[in-house]
Amino acid sequence: MEEIVLEIEDLSKTYKVTKKQQKVMNTTKREIKAVENLSFKLYKGEIFCLLGNNGAGKTTTLRMISTLIEPRSGTIKMNGNLIEENKNLVKEKIGFLTTELKLDDFFTPNYLFDFFGKMYHMNKEEISKRKEKLFNILGIDRFAEVKIKKLSTGMRQKVSIAISLVHNPEIIIFDEPTNGLDIVTTREIVVFLKTLKEEGKTILISTHIFDVVDKLADRVGIMVNGKLVYCENYREIVRENRLIEDIFFEVFEEEKNRILR
Repeated sequence: MEEIVLEIEDLSKTYKVTKKQQKVMNTTKREIKAVENLSFKLYKGEIFCLLGNNGAGKTTTLRMISTLIEPRSGTIKMNGNLIEENKNLVKEKIGFLTTELKLDDFFTPNYLFDFFGKMYHMNKEEISKRKEKLFNILGIDRFAEVKIKKLSTGMRQKVSIAISLVHNPEIIIFDEPTNGLDIVTTREIVVFLKTLKEEGKTILISTHIFDVVDKLADRVGIMVNGKLVYCENYREIVRENRLIEDIFFEVFEEEKNRILR
């Protein structure tokens, strides 16, 4: 039997809408539903891709799982335990790469990695060994003493990935890990994610890029307007000789038409 490491059940999140936002959005609603009654499970050693367009609720979902924001309702369990009662354990077991992670331009990868390692109460030897491994795999070693402001977009992303994995977490959550990257860097990150899976890591990725799903997904869930409207084993999709791009637009149109009815 597959081991469940994360279980999300009936998760919902709403945000208040200001009068200015109401005007921009052309709505009288005082609240918007970012995530609505979302449920899925994440199994040990798999890569689960959460696919959706901008505004689908993917980032909000990942932030709730990572305890950065609290859900309005629903539960999240990690290894059978409610994360709201085990937030310190969540920080220890989960690595979260968010698009909101901004690296200080005036520091170097070396300094930042050491800084975050100390935040996780790692000793110098642990930090050094972890740094050597990640910097080598991601090709950061040659740029270890170069200030962040002088690094390319791709190299900054690699540094962000290394920092999010400094504590060697069991569960890895990446929010749009290849967004805005060139094809070479994208391929390097895809290969790296496959390596993490081979190490036994459990990975949850949000993306709007079909190619990323095709290359990485063991299972794929499609989010539209805050709802999970499709969830399937990727092998089943291949077996049926279907394209994830076609499936996405089918369910996207179905959900849009359902709202209009």
